[in-house]
Amino acid sequence: MKKRLLCTLALVLALVSASCQKESNSLSPKESNVMSSDQIIQLLDQMYMRELRESPQSMTYLGMRERYGEWDDISDKAKDKRLKMVKNHLAKINSIDLSMANASTKLSIRMFIEQAQQKIASDKWRYHTYPVNQMRGVHSMIPSFLINQHLITNTKEARAYIQRIVNSSTLLEQLIIELRTRDRKGIVPPKFVFPLILQSIDNIITGAPFNAGPDSVILADFKNKVTALDIPEIEQQQLISVATAALEDYLGVGYRMLYRYLERMQTTATIDHGVWKFPDGEAFYNFALQKTTTTDLTADEIHSLGLSEVSRIQSEMRKIKRRVKFEGTLSEFFDFMRNDSRFYYPDTAEGKQAYLDDATNLINTMKDRLDELFSTQPKADLIVKAVEPFREASAGQAFYQRPAPDGSRPGIYFANLYKMSDMSKYNMEALAYHEGVPGHHMQLSIAQELENIPKFRLYGGYTVFSEGWGLYSEALPKEIGLYSDPYSDFGRLSGELYRACRLVVDTGIHAKRWTREKAIDYMNNNVPHSESYNRRQIERYIVMPSQATAYKIGMLKIQALRKRAEMALGKQFNIREFHDVVLQDGSVSLPILESNVDQWIAASKN
Repeated sequence: MKKRLLCTLALVLALVSASCQKESNSLSPKESNVMSSDQIIQLLDQMYMRELRESPQSMTYLGMRERYGEWDDISDKAKDKRLKMVKNHLAKINSIDLSMANASTKLSIRMFIEQAQQKIASDKWRYHTYPVNQMRGVHSMIPSFLINQHLITNTKEARAYIQRIVNSSTLLEQLIIELRTRDRKGIVPPKFVFPLILQSIDNIITGAPFNAGPDSVILADFKNKVTALDIPEIEQQQLISVATAALEDYLGVGYRMLYRYLERMQTTATIDHGVWKFPDGEAFYNFALQKTTTTDLTADEIHSLGLSEVSRIQSEMRKIKRRVKFEGTLSEFFDFMRNDSRFYYPDTAEGKQAYLDDATNLINTMKDRLDELFSTQPKADLIVKAVEPFREASAGQAFYQRPAPDGSRPGIYFANLYKMSDMSKYNMEALAYHEGVPGHHMQLSIAQELENIPKFRLYGGYTVFSEGWGLYSEALPKEIGLYSDPYSDFGRLSGELYRACRLVVDTGIHAKRWTREKAIDYMNNNVPHSESYNRRQIERYIVMPSQATAYKIGMLKIQALRKRAEMALGKQFNIREFHDVVLQDGSVSLPILESNVDQWIAASKN
């Protein structure tokens, strides 16, 4: 086996020609700390690129081919290096005299300092995460990244793909070290997580070359990409042969090591689900809430807000129940919506394709109506895809992947069609608006296309802003006559209700020590979604503490600022201008968003 490993590596190295672009350590120091706006933006971009080049994966996400055969280094040594770089950059930015800077540049400086300080503060909680869970992690990222991000347009990029297969063994070894460190600190995922992770790994290393059967997901992807190249067939077969050996001797070996470690780790896992069980768990969760929401709201305040919103939205649902002349309680109406076959596509290949086609049509219809609500619109294209089979069992209901800035890859709305009973027709419209337009695709694409601002603002951001905008975007189309079907309008409300319930259950699990079962029961009693869907969602909140609070907190802030502007401006209020103000600076914290809107209101009055 050792001889085989060496032979495989020799073949890979013979095919791979790695090149590194050296960068000067200098950040263009000036004799004076007084800098113009152009000089500051140039400096911020240099800093951003230095930090970006520490992440080969981030470069690939942005359509760059530099370090194309590498994965991120997730070792503590690499994290220490990145933290030191952030501290050095922050010190330099704090020394700049901003007397010559314009307002936009001063905002960039404020955001850079805010984000750098957040990164530094977050390092205290470096180990307070689950680097492997049923929702995401290195184990599922590797195939997803290769399939969806690593484009192959020539033989050099095919060789880089092979190099990434080889390097995956090192990445997985680093992951095991990460898990071992957390194990020693008592930061172990709950017991229910492990069977789901292990099944995911089984899915990845099932098929050729790991065992008998059809090609594994990665080998199938590589073959499809290589055979599409305009190169001689013999060269295609050579590349496929080397990739096959690399999968077996490196990636397969790495995954099996991870699998065995997770099996051992599973024996120490408990059924305690909240992060209160972590060392300093309460302080960590408070920090997580502040980081996610960019507010000072406490867990108790968020919990109470959630309960209030649940009550309000359910009252709106009762109005729809009466409109469709349903006789019975709201709970009975929920049962009707869950179980009546008219609201679901068949769980067949044809049913799944119908869902994708109809979701695409909804997005195209909204595209044609954007002028009524927006003056600035994205240039990047958007497509709808099903979540890949290897990760659909544990992935979320729907999610969005931003386009490559160079136009080489469109934005993608991923719909999870694993269980068609979880993807109702009545909720399809709200999902399409949230993930597509006017939701994530619009917000993230416009942010990437902004001009004359530093790169860190184009590609970075805040969950509370992006998810708050996504949820706000679910409601917006109703204002121009969409959601004409009352059942679709019920779907919109059910989505908003779910986000309100998240405020209750996330704080319940992590601050009030709710059990997983209590949280699931709360969802089952308050939303129209299926029990299996509710269970998967609660399990998501368990492993991603605080993230679920971003949606409703962000939406409520945008709605409150819009109401403030409408009251202050009266007939002068223009919805297109308001949306430009919200989106004009990319993803920002809620305090900055509030400041931007207040400045616009004041300027509009003059």
